[in-house]
Amino acid sequence: MKKNITKILAGICLSSTLFMTTGCIEETFPTGSATEDQLTSSSMATSAMLWAIPGSLNVPGRISSDYHWDWGYGSIMHVRDVMTEDMAVVSSGYDWYQSWEMNQNQGESYVYPQFIWNSYWQSMLPVNKLIGATNLETATEAQVGYVAAARAFRAMLYIDMARMFEFLPNDKTQGANVEGLTVPIVTEATTEADARNNPRVTREEMKEFILADLDFAEANIEKSYVQGKPMSKTLPDLAAVYGLKARCYMWLEDYANARDYARKAIAASGLLPMTEDQCLSTSKGFNDINCWIWGSKMVSEDDVVKTSLLNWTSWMSNETAFGYSGHGPFIMIGKSLYDRLSDTDFRKKMWKAPQGGMLEGEEPFISGYENVLPEYASIKFRPAEGNTEDFNVGAASAYPLMRVEEMFFIEMEAAAQLGDANALSLLTGFMTTYRDPEYAFAGTGEKLIEEIIFQKRIELWGEGQTFFDVKRLNMSVTRGYEGTNFSDAVRFNTNGRPAWMNICIVQTEKNNNEALRGYENPDPSDKYEAWIDPNAQN
Repeated sequence: MKKNITKILAGICLSSTLFMTTGCIEETFPTGSATEDQLTSSSMATSAMLWAIPGSLNVPGRISSDYHWDWGYGSIMHVRDVMTEDMAVVSSGYDWYQSWEMNQNQGESYVYPQFIWNSYWQSMLPVNKLIGATNLETATEAQVGYVAAARAFRAMLYIDMARMFEFLPNDKTQGANVEGLTVPIVTEATTEADARNNPRVTREEMKEFILADLDFAEANIEKSYVQGKPMSKTLPDLAAVYGLKARCYMWLEDYANARDYARKAIAASGLLPMTEDQCLSTSKGFNDINCWIWGSKMVSEDDVVKTSLLNWTSWMSNETAFGYSGHGPFIMIGKSLYDRLSDTDFRKKMWKAPQGGMLEGEEPFISGYENVLPEYASIKFRPAEGNTEDFNVGAASAYPLMRVEEMFFIEMEAAAQLGDANALSLLTGFMTTYRDPEYAFAGTGEKLIEEIIFQKRIELWGEGQTFFDVKRLNMSVTRGYEGTNFSDAVRFNTNGRPAWMNICIVQTEKNNNEALRGYENPDPSDKYEAWIDPNAQN
C-alpha cells in the first residue's frame, strides 16, 4: 500500500506558493440557476438548503487537489493542534502540515493562511444563502427553525474566526493598530460594495453579532425538531447553542455566563461523558457521532471519502493501511503531556506506552498495529467499524465538533476563574467519576486553573480546541526539553502565547477590501529558533 501512496504523491510539490483568489467577496455572492423563491417555496426546499451546510465542512480541493491538507474543517482542527505542544508528528516526507509545525510561510501572501481563510468563507456561503433567502414574516415554523440552525452554524464559524485571526500581544511581533481586531462581518445583507470596504471589527462588535445569532437560535431552534427531537447530530441543536454561548463567553472572559451556559448545555444534551469502553473501542473509538453533542459525519459517497487520502481518518487514525498517518507522519501526544498523566487514568491508554512504561501492553490496538506504531502514537481516533483496509468503510467516519466533556471543563474553569469554592469539587468529581478513580488534587487559584486546562487538553486532544485556550490564557508552548518527541526543526519554546497563533488575513482579501489595508496581522514566520538539546552537542 505504501507504494501506491508513493505513486499518488509523485511529482507533487510541498513548497508554499501564492494562490490567487478573490477571497470572501466571491464567496459571499453566489450565482446559480435556482431562484430564492424556488429554494424557499416550501419547508422541504429550505430543509435541503440546510443540509448543504454540514456538507460544506467536508469538501476536498477547494484551493487545489494538489494540496493534501485541503479537505475541509477537520483539517483546520488538525492545523490548530500541530500549532500547540500537545501533538507531535513523526518527521516524514508525507507530512503536509510541516509549514504550520515549523512556523514557516505563515504570512499574508502564502497559501497556508489562504486555505484557512477560504475554507471558513466557503462554509459561510450556504449559511448566508439560507438566511437571506428566508422571509421570516411569511416562513413556516419549521423554516424559522432552519434559519435558527443556520444562525447557530454561522455563530460557530465566527467564534472560530474571531479567536484565530484576532491579534493578541506576544513575544515576537508587534501590532498596536490591530490589537483586539477580529475579522470583517459578512451577512446575508452584505452587498458587494459593502464587502469591498469592510473593516475588521473589534471584539465587542463581534460579540454583539455572534450573540444576536445565538439568541435567535436559542429562541427558535427547537422549531426545526422533528417530533420533538433534533433532526441530526450533524446540525446544531439547543445543547449546541448553549455550548456555543459557553465558548463565546469564555473568549470574552465573562465567566459567570460561561459557567451558566456550559451547565445548560450539559443538561440539554442529556449526555454523560464517554465511558472507558466507548473511548477505547477498536471499532467505535471517537468515530461514533451519537456520543457527542455535535459532530461531522461522512458517508462512502462523499468526495473526501472517495479520495482515500484527503479525509479525517487518513490524517487522524494511525491504524490504517489507506491513510497518511498510517504511513509515516504518525501523530503522537507530546511526551511531557503523556508523562504527567496518571497511570490510573484510562485515557492514557489512548496512546502507545513507551517501552518499559507501566501501561505497556495494556493499550487496545487494532490487531497488528502494536508492532508498527512508535511510542506515544495515538490510537484515539479509530477508522469506522475498525476497518483499516477499505477506505470506503474506514474513512466514512465522524469527528466531534462539540462534546459534553468540553462543557464540564468550561464550567470548572469558569468557576475557578470566579474564585468559586465549588470549582475544585467540580474537577475532582468529574475525574473520579468518569476518568480516574484515584485522582486527587488540592491546589487553588492559578494552580487549579492550570490543572483544569491540563486535564481538558488530555480530554480534547486532537479535537482542535487546545489552540484557543493557549491563545486566550497567554500560555507558553514548550516543545524543546530533555527527552522531547518533537522533531528537531519544531522544538520551539515561547514566552507566552506564540506569535503564530495570530493567523494572518490574506493578501488576496486585502486586494479586494480596501478597509483591510494597513490593518494586517504581522507575519510570524521564522520568528523562533528551535531549541537544541545540549546533550546532543559534539
